[in-house]
Amino acid sequence: MTIPFDILPSEEGFLGLPAEEAVSYEEAKAVVIPFGLEGSVSYGGGTAKGPAAMIEASHQVELFDEDLWREPFRDFGVVTVRDQPVDGTNIKAAIDDLAALTGKALKDGKFPIVFGGEHSITPGAVRPFLEKYEDLIILHFDAHADLRDGYEGEHYSHAAAIRRVLDHPTVPIVSVGIRNISAGEIPFLEANRHRITIHWGKDRESWRVEEIVAPLKGRPIYLTFDLDGLDGSVMPATGTPEPGGLFWNDAINIIKAATNAGTVVGADINELAPIEGFHAPNFLAAKLAYKILSLSLAEKHSTPA
Repeated sequence: MTIPFDILPSEEGFLGLPAEEAVSYEEAKAVVIPFGLEGSVSYGGGTAKGPAAMIEASHQVELFDEDLWREPFRDFGVVTVRDQPVDGTNIKAAIDDLAALTGKALKDGKFPIVFGGEHSITPGAVRPFLEKYEDLIILHFDAHADLRDGYEGEHYSHAAAIRRVLDHPTVPIVSVGIRNISAGEIPFLEANRHRITIHWGKDRESWRVEEIVAPLKGRPIYLTFDLDGLDGSVMPATGTPEPGGLFWNDAINIIKAATNAGTVVGADINELAPIEGFHAPNFLAAKLAYKILSLSLAEKHSTPA
């Protein structure tokens, strides 16, 4: 097999594993693809630096997982693609390039997880999954519905990320944590109620996890996590932080239930805009990535009482 990527040494890649713990591309089940696209941000900037910040912070993530009661990376193995500059002046071309990267990983039987970059990465990252899985469903964490048909003249804007995914005529989506939608998005939402399910942030206290994940049962799932889906108090390092969002356990409990209901086959984490000297958001994003991989790919073990 020809390795399609320039793979970082394990000490420099996600989790910063020592050489003796490294696996080859052929052996790895998970591939981290950094893709620092920043071209349509409309408030705070800095998402181009998000992937590198996540990888650096991941070197401090504890490898033992209290849910799985093991070091789950040993079950799946992970490699990291070397980060390359991404041209934010042509978002369509950039996401085409990303689709080629995730497509190669998927063809090789890997679990691609993309570190963004702004949310406009998702239509590119998910494209090969839509081509492979007829019954794919999207699990979407976000503060914003992202259903605009373009924004500020950009068809592939971060504010249109989910609308561009839904250009695929049959894919359904379950969105969690939404607390910001424009009047212009409402007609599209109402016309597509049969494939868009929104769990509004305002209703968080009455959410039932089993109801959120019910549509995912038995299906392949692509997970896209815009970090502004988290409450602004725990995730200030994002371009459009919003109050009233999810907290860590809210998100993890839903992801855990999703991996039990269906099969998560790929993911992206986006919209980290690092704040110099403030490491907590970077670490949260890195630990979230490890949790997603672990819950999706590792053997299930029960925590001792």
